[in-house]
Amino acid sequence: MKNIFITGGAGYVGSVLVPKLLDKGYNVTVLDLMIYGEEVLPKHERLNAVKGDIRDQALLRKLLAGQDAVIHLACISNDPSFELNPELGKGINLDAFEPLVRISKESGVQRFIYASSSSVYGIKEEPNVTEDMVLEPLTDYSKFKMMCEEILAPFQSDDFTTVTIRPATVCGYGKRLRLDLSVNILTNLAVNKGEITVFGGTQKRPNIHIEDMTDLYVQLLVLPKERIAGKIWNAGYDNFTISEIAGMVRNVIGDHVRIVTTPTDDLRSYHVSSEKIKKDIGFVATHSLEDAVRDLKRAFDAGAIPDSLNDDRYFNVKRMQRIHLN
Repeated sequence: MKNIFITGGAGYVGSVLVPKLLDKGYNVTVLDLMIYGEEVLPKHERLNAVKGDIRDQALLRKLLAGQDAVIHLACISNDPSFELNPELGKGINLDAFEPLVRISKESGVQRFIYASSSSVYGIKEEPNVTEDMVLEPLTDYSKFKMMCEEILAPFQSDDFTTVTIRPATVCGYGKRLRLDLSVNILTNLAVNKGEITVFGGTQKRPNIHIEDMTDLYVQLLVLPKERIAGKIWNAGYDNFTISEIAGMVRNVIGDHVRIVTTPTDDLRSYHVSSEKIKKDIGFVATHSLEDAVRDLKRAFDAGAIPDSLNDDRYFNVKRMQRIHLN
């Protein structure tokens, strides 16, 4: 496989994944609304970065011709962003999905990799949430992620390999950086305010370093189809409480960082198991949360994350509010 099509390739994960694929010799086509800037992607002779909408089926037919694999990352990410404009969220996260899959298959694409979410499980009491458990999504965002998994499943065939990943929350530095995700939020506050506010603290949050997340997508392009066909896997590192994560951030940034704990009504706790993907294809996340914090600290120290408390490019909700995306 040489030609890779990535929806949402100018997003947080895409901004790390695309350079990796180019370094490995792939031809990459990115389709993205580019609302966080086109400069997050490198200039490269084997990169075709297209500013466009996955809801545009004529554009999909044009771009998908000759592609070998699709990595579908595009979505209105996370619940607060989704709730800003539920109709937009449904249009991009759900309504556009089946046409994308169908046109991909009709265009001769051999492999379709779908980025779902570990939020499809809802809240579970079990100490380890595994892929065979009942899905109980709590929001439309996670409900549509689940529904897309169900839409994709019947398309699996000998000549069209489908695989679904349910990632934990991604953390670490990317060229298109998000500072509205748990580890990244706490690091930003620790570096720039010297104080972290923890709401509650006992809730567990599964995370995965952006380098591990993107390495997994690269691995899924090269594995024999028999090993991945029709599979659904969780992908995460260890599960830590928010208080534990705050402590890790302070360990890296410095003892001067104050941790302030306040009560909260939001006691949602997630704890996903990534044993199945380890057993099936040998994937193990090797980058720690401290690694993510160190990477972010280096970027802050180098001046690569200017105005990180205010600039809306780092915060999905703020950027979407400003540009009135529809």
